[in-house]
Amino acid sequence: MMNKFRNTRILVYIIMAVTFLQCATKEKDQTAGAGSMTDKASIWVKAGDFVNTKCDVIVLNEKTGYVKATKGGWLQYAIQIPVAGRYRVSLYGQSTDSSTVKCWIEDYADNAKGRTYNITGNMLLPKANGKDTIGFVQKEGSPLDAGNHSIRLHYDSGAVLIDKILFTLLKPHKNSPQVITQSTNGKRWELTWSDEFDGQGLPDTSKWVFDMGDWGWGNNELQYYTVGRTENARQENGNLIIEARKNDNGHAWTSARLTTRGKESFLYGKIEFRAKVPIGRGTWSAGWLLGDEYVDEKSWPACGEVDVLETVGFENDSITGNGKAHASIHCDAYYFKLNNQPTKIEKVVKMNSDFHIYAIEWLPTGITIFIDGKKYFTYKDTRTPASWPYNKPQNIILNLAMGGGWGGQKGVDPTLTSQQLIVDYVRVYGLK
Repeated sequence: MMNKFRNTRILVYIIMAVTFLQCATKEKDQTAGAGSMTDKASIWVKAGDFVNTKCDVIVLNEKTGYVKATKGGWLQYAIQIPVAGRYRVSLYGQSTDSSTVKCWIEDYADNAKGRTYNITGNMLLPKANGKDTIGFVQKEGSPLDAGNHSIRLHYDSGAVLIDKILFTLLKPHKNSPQVITQSTNGKRWELTWSDEFDGQGLPDTSKWVFDMGDWGWGNNELQYYTVGRTENARQENGNLIIEARKNDNGHAWTSARLTTRGKESFLYGKIEFRAKVPIGRGTWSAGWLLGDEYVDEKSWPACGEVDVLETVGFENDSITGNGKAHASIHCDAYYFKLNNQPTKIEKVVKMNSDFHIYAIEWLPTGITIFIDGKKYFTYKDTRTPASWPYNKPQNIILNLAMGGGWGGQKGVDPTLTSQQLIVDYVRVYGLK
């Protein structure tokens, strides 16, 4: 009978019946911080349908299909994702003793590069409640491309009873319909696109899209990025305020991440961020570029990334506001998980109280990054697609994260209740 249950029997249901839609909506309403579903596609994965495993003990209940696993390990599944986009991942199960069990889901488990793609961050499976009902835990915003996926459900030491995993599409992936290509021939920079943030209320949604969710963003970050909340992203006094808030809206932290993906992307030019950054320990501020070819974690870093404005709070002086700015390149040839990414650090005074201009000049021949007009980083490896994906469009991203592998390296100051990234403008120029 064991072999029977080891066969791949993944059941994929697209919710079409009205009663099934009502069930999905009811479940959505019962979960804190749920995003708006733009598509009702759901993929149910029964626990007993694993195709591979690394567990000391597996017990299958033929009647319920539940899996009982002990001492830590993983269960591997083969699934088919019908639509590329951002998904809610719901894990149904519970610890079988008095403690919670940390779980997380790995995508592309058999990838040739030996990478580990964590698409949920830590999920704490609830402890047994002594009742027949099964518990669940979920994360939102996990990026998944359409097609075949080999996923692993990891769990740490302890005993777990797993029922199923549910992937629910929250937002289909959308490419940028417009690419703005800047001229790279000329003697002076002229403005081609900008947002001066002179309005009121939410940022201009003709220019910006809200990324959403709390899946950890590949770094086990703490925040839930919200959509359309002025508490987390608003125009105020001619500035964009991105605010991280503690114990807010049912989450440990909320914040915002704005991107031009789905509106415009850019190829070449000069891009400026004029900003003040927070200095609290645990903050991680960024103004950066990400290749339009990004769909899910497997897309990165081949799609390309350029960090223009990046700073973490634990490097900044809490009294003077003096700190460090980082400029970095991430691509297939160079990125932080290979520990060979090109990067430079520049000291900046009064990062939190004075505006500074963080700028990139991006040409077909290379990339140069400045602070307040001072050049401090240059990258010119255009030899191969692995080192130079920057002949393809990139979108602009602004975000304020909390914690994570780098921002939380020294922990998060427990006295913090809110922090703000303040952006005066974002401007794009071409040479004329």
